[in-house]
Amino acid sequence: MFLKHSKIAPARMSGILDAAEAAARAIPPAFPLEATVAVNPFLGQTGEDLATASARLTRVAGLRTTQGMADYAAAIQAGKIADDDIAEALAASTAPARPASLAALKAMIDSPGAPEPAKALPTVADLAAEATGTDWPSIIEKTFGLWAAGQFDRGQALWSPNPTDDCFAAWRAWAGHDLTPEIAGLSGFCAHVIAAPDTAERAILRAADTLGLTEVAAETAFHRLYMDLGGWSQHARWLLWQAELEGRTDATLAALLAIRLIWEEALLAHVPGVAEAWAKTAATHAAPVEASGHEVALAILQDAADRGHQRRLAAALDGAAPAGERPFLQAAFCIDVRSEVFRRALEGVDPSIETIGFAGFFGLPLSHRPQGSDVAGAHLPVLLNPALETTSQGDAKTDEDMRIAARAVRAWGRFRQAAVSSFAFVEAAGPVYAGKLVRDALGLGGAMPAPSPAPQVTGGLSSEAKADTAAAVLKAMSLTEGHGNIVLLLGHGGSVTNNPHESAYHCGACGGHTGEVSARVLAALLNDPETRAGLPERGITLPEDTLFVAGLHDTTTDEITLYDTDTGTADLSKVSGWMTQAGRIARAERAQSLPGASADTVAARALNWAEVRPEWGLAGCAAFVAAPRNATAGKDLGGRAFLHSYDWQADAGFGTLELILTAPVVVASWISLQYYGSSVAPEVFGSGNKLIHNVVGGIGVIEGNGGGLRAGLPWQSVHDGAALVHEPLRLSVMIEAPREAIADVLERHPEVRALFDNGWLHLFTLKNGQVDARYRSGLSWEPQVTTDLAA
Repeated sequence: MFLKHSKIAPARMSGILDAAEAAARAIPPAFPLEATVAVNPFLGQTGEDLATASARLTRVAGLRTTQGMADYAAAIQAGKIADDDIAEALAASTAPARPASLAALKAMIDSPGAPEPAKALPTVADLAAEATGTDWPSIIEKTFGLWAAGQFDRGQALWSPNPTDDCFAAWRAWAGHDLTPEIAGLSGFCAHVIAAPDTAERAILRAADTLGLTEVAAETAFHRLYMDLGGWSQHARWLLWQAELEGRTDATLAALLAIRLIWEEALLAHVPGVAEAWAKTAATHAAPVEASGHEVALAILQDAADRGHQRRLAAALDGAAPAGERPFLQAAFCIDVRSEVFRRALEGVDPSIETIGFAGFFGLPLSHRPQGSDVAGAHLPVLLNPALETTSQGDAKTDEDMRIAARAVRAWGRFRQAAVSSFAFVEAAGPVYAGKLVRDALGLGGAMPAPSPAPQVTGGLSSEAKADTAAAVLKAMSLTEGHGNIVLLLGHGGSVTNNPHESAYHCGACGGHTGEVSARVLAALLNDPETRAGLPERGITLPEDTLFVAGLHDTTTDEITLYDTDTGTADLSKVSGWMTQAGRIARAERAQSLPGASADTVAARALNWAEVRPEWGLAGCAAFVAAPRNATAGKDLGGRAFLHSYDWQADAGFGTLELILTAPVVVASWISLQYYGSSVAPEVFGSGNKLIHNVVGGIGVIEGNGGGLRAGLPWQSVHDGAALVHEPLRLSVMIEAPREAIADVLERHPEVRALFDNGWLHLFTLKNGQVDARYRSGLSWEPQVTTDLAA
C-alpha cells in the first residue's frame, strides 16, 4: 500500500513507512451497509494475546479488550465462573505479570479500588484543546466527516466533492478553501494545506519529522490517529481489503493518515506550550507495549469465564446418539446459531427428519445479478472471490419495467430531498403519509416481496463442470451417502424494516445477502440429470428418488419459504406442514428472550418499523461444533452454537477439515468477536444507539446529526435496556477429528493457528460426541476427561 521512493524520502523513510503500513493493517475493515458482514474488530491484533492487545488498544483508543473487574465479580457471584475455572485459567497463563497465586487474584477481584484502564495517549489536537479551550478534536471530526461523507458516498448524496480525484488531492482541494478551522482560531490553516507535500507519502514523512516521531514511536502514534478517525479508517481499510482480493492495492488509508497528520502539524505550530507535552507523548509511544498486572488479571478472568461456559457445554455434549434409518427428509441449514433452535424444533416434529449444517452459501462462489439490475453482488464469504456468475433476469419486458420503476423511485427520493422542494414536499405530502405511518407503527406494513425468477448460471456449465461442482459441494457437506427422499437446501435471511443494518440480519456466508440464490442454484444443479450421471465416477451415487428442494429460513419470523416446487410430488405438502409446526415451536422458544414478545407476536415484529429488536441476530454465540449430527442431535444448545456437519472418516486427505478450519471457523470467529467487541468496547467497536442513527453515504451510520462514522453493532443488538444479552465469550471450537490432522492444518495456516495460539479462539477435539482434548499453544494438546470438565 505504501510505496518507497528513496529519491524523495529521508534516510529513515523505510522505517516510518513500514510503521504506517503496520498501523494501517491494525485497523479492521467495515463493510458498507448494502452488504455488511460481521468483522473481527481485533483483526489487527491477533498476533498477540488478549492482555497485550488490551495494553495496545488502551494506548491508541482508550479501550480494554475485556469486561471490568466488577463484571467478573458478578459472574462469580451468579455461579457462571467457579473457583476451579479461575484456578485453571491462572495455571494456563504464561504472562510475566500474572498474579502470584489464586488468593492474590481473588484479592484483586474483591478490591474496591481496582484501577480502570488509562485513557488513550493524547494527540496534538487533544493537547491543543486542553491548552486553548477550543475543542479541536471535535472540529477535526466535523470538518473531516463532512468532506469524507461526500468523497466516499455510494449513491446517497446529491453532490460529491471531486469524487473521481485522488483521495489526498481531493481533500487538499477541499480543505484549502474550508474556512472552518480559521474561524475557530487556526489561522493560516488553508495556506498550510495548500503548501503540504503533493503526495500522501511525502506528507507522512514530513509530518513524522515535524512531530519528532522515531520509527519505533510511529507505529502506535499512527495507529492512534487512525483510531481517532473511527469508522472512516475502517471504511478505507475495506477499500484496501476489496482491492487486494482483486489483486490490486488502494492508497486511501495512507491518504487519511496524511490528512490527520497535517492537522497535527498545524496545531503543533499554532498552539504555544504544546510541544513539550507532545514530546513526552511521543516518547511514551516509543516504549514497548506491555500488559500491566491489572490487564493480565482481567485476561485471566476472561479465560475463566470462557471455561465456565465450556463446562456447561461439555455437560450438554454427553455422547453421540445412535444412527437411525434412512431419513425421509433431510434439511440442510446454514451453520448460523439461529438455525440451531429451528433444527432442534424440526427434528422433534417427526423421527424421520434429519438436519444438516453447512455454510449458507453452500460452497458456491457466486456473483449474482438480480432481476432488473445491472449490479452484481458477491454471494459468498468475504474471504473469497466469486468464480461463478448467475442472474435472475426475467423476460425483457419485466426487466425493463423494473428498471423504470427503480429510476422513478430514485428520482422521487431526490425530489423530496432537494433544497428547492424538501420543505414544500413535507407540508404538502405530510397528511398523505399519516396513514402509512400508523400502519407501519402497528406492524401492518405489508407482505414480504415475492421471490425472483429462478437464478441461472450465466453461460451455463458443461456436464463435467456440473458433476465436479456438485461432487465438491456434497463432499464438503459430508453428504455423500444416506440421502433422504427429500433434501431441503435452506438458505436464510431476516425480515426487518426501517433498519439501516438490515443486511446484517442476512447470511454472513453469503456476503450480507440472503441465501436464496445459493440454495436455488444448488438444488437445480443437484436435480440436473447431467450432474447425476457424472457423480458415480466421482464416488457419489444419488438415489433416483432423492429430490433436492431450495428454501429460505426467515430468522426473524421462523417461517420457511420453498422455491421451485412444481415437481409433481405430493410429499412437499407434508414437508410444509412439518415446517409450520417447527416454526411455531421455535417462535415460542425465541419469544422468551425478546422484550415484550410472545409466540404470536414474534413474526409481526419483522414488519414494525419502530421495532429496535426484531430479533437478537447472533447474540449469545459461543461455540462452533463440527461433527456428525448425532453428536449434537437432541441437545439443547440454546441457540448459541454454530453447527457444521462433518464426518472425518469420510474425509480422505482431510481436505474438508482444512476447508472448515480456514473458512467457516474464521467467519464464525469474526462474528463472535464482533459481538464480543461491541459488548466490551461499545464506544469504539459498536455503532451506538440505533434510535438516533442517520445513514451517511450508504456506507455506515452516525449518531444524531454529527459525530464520527460508527461501525460495529448497535447497542440494542447486544443489550436489552437493563443488561447485556450477549455474554462476551471467545468462541469455543469443537471438532470431531484426530488431533494430528487438526494440528497439521494449523501448521500449514499460521494466520489461523495464531487465533488459537494467542487465545482469540479455544479449540477442542471431540470423540464419540464428547470432549476429548483441549488445544494448547504450540500445536500441543491437553487430554480432557469429560466428566471432570463438566463437573
